Amino acid sequence: MLHSLFLFSLILTSNHVLAQDFCVANLKGVQTPSGYACKKEAVVTIDDFVFTGLGLEGNTSNIINAAVTPAFVAQYPGVNGLGISAARLDLALGGVVPMHTHPAATELLYVVHGHITAGFISSSNKVYYRTLKRGDIMIFPQGLLHFQINAGKKPSLAIVNFNSPSPGLQILDFALFANDLPSSLVEKTTFLDDAQVKKLKGVLGGTG
Repeated sequence: MLHSLFLFSLILTSNHVLAQDFCVANLKGVQTPSGYACKKEAVVTIDDFVFTGLGLEGNTSNIINAAVTPAFVAQYPGVNGLGISAARLDLALGGVVPMHTHPAATELLYVVHGHITAGFISSSNKVYYRTLKRGDIMIFPQGLLHFQINAGKKPSLAIVNFNSPSPGLQILDFALFANDLPSSLVEKTTFLDDAQVKKLKGVLGGTG
């Protein structure tokens, strides 16, 4: 009897979830692991489902000569709960997105123009990389370290898609050298000498 009631309850719950067309994020609320609470449908507008920022070139005047324009839930509330988001990647000459991970999403990169050398490292430390050209796509499995480098003589552009509205981001170089972890500990865990660690901390704004 209890088993039957549980199944009936599960069916009702599933139907309720499927019956909800969308859950536009209420960005004034708190983000939880399952996303944001929904806006009241009465205040949802077409603007919640349209994002125009990917048509604008990003500012690549920075240390990595690259720019990422996100269309994640924080910028694009209509993707809340839908398991999808996107971003624009601009790579100027010499541009690079250093080794990084997205803890919450797999990434699919599509090259709009230019040449991009991209790759990832598996958990068994095997490297997979290739120089991509216009029209090529490449996938980067969730949580694995990966990178993108402009391999051409002109700026490159890519559009990336994620299977999460909030993929998360941790850049390895910044995680190691842009914080206040004592240099002595960084040296022990990276096998770099004191001068190298302090130089990198100086470049990336770290202390300690």
